[in-house]
Amino acid sequence: MANKIVPTKANLISTKTSLNLAKKGYELLDKKRTVLIKEMMDLNKEAQEIQKNIEREFAVAYSAFENAVVTMGSEEMYNISYSASEEEPYEIISKSVMGVEIPRIKYKRESLKTEYSIHNTTTAFDEASENMSNIRYLIYDLAQIETSVFRLAQEIKKTQKRANALDKIQIPRYIEIVKEIEDTLSEKDREDFFRLKKVKDRKNKKIKK
Repeated sequence: MANKIVPTKANLISTKTSLNLAKKGYELLDKKRTVLIKEMMDLNKEAQEIQKNIEREFAVAYSAFENAVVTMGSEEMYNISYSASEEEPYEIISKSVMGVEIPRIKYKRESLKTEYSIHNTTTAFDEASENMSNIRYLIYDLAQIETSVFRLAQEIKKTQKRANALDKIQIPRYIEIVKEIEDTLSEKDREDFFRLKKVKDRKNKKIKK
């Protein structure tokens, strides 16, 4: 018998309890895995859309910068780059999804602030600057989503491993132990029954004599 568990009714009850807990644990892990996979797939779709937006904004910004170089000159653009405003502060908070902490970047989206005179720039340069500012916020969103997807994937892997351990090892082991204990107890009951029957038959014979 597995782990040499003594075939008693107490051990049978204990093993059945462990079996039920293992089955419930597997069901919970399976539900958790399903929720996490759905969350990860939704985030992947969102990340793909943001990536497309970033590529589109970069293409527009690059084209505008090329026009600005032609109209302003590279040296003037280089000088203006030193007057770029500092990045606005942001805060990273967490959201729990089935026990997994995924990040959320909290920021205040503001209109582009320029530290240079608009008389020294062209429309193309201003458009490019606006596009780059928009890209920054898209990168915030993409960063939080990619980090969330990574953490969810790690948790899904752990959950899958624990679920497999229950489904392939623990639950079959408990089922086997329950069956062996029940078989042993049934055999013992049959032996006791026949033993008592023999004793009863002997008594009846003596009474008849």
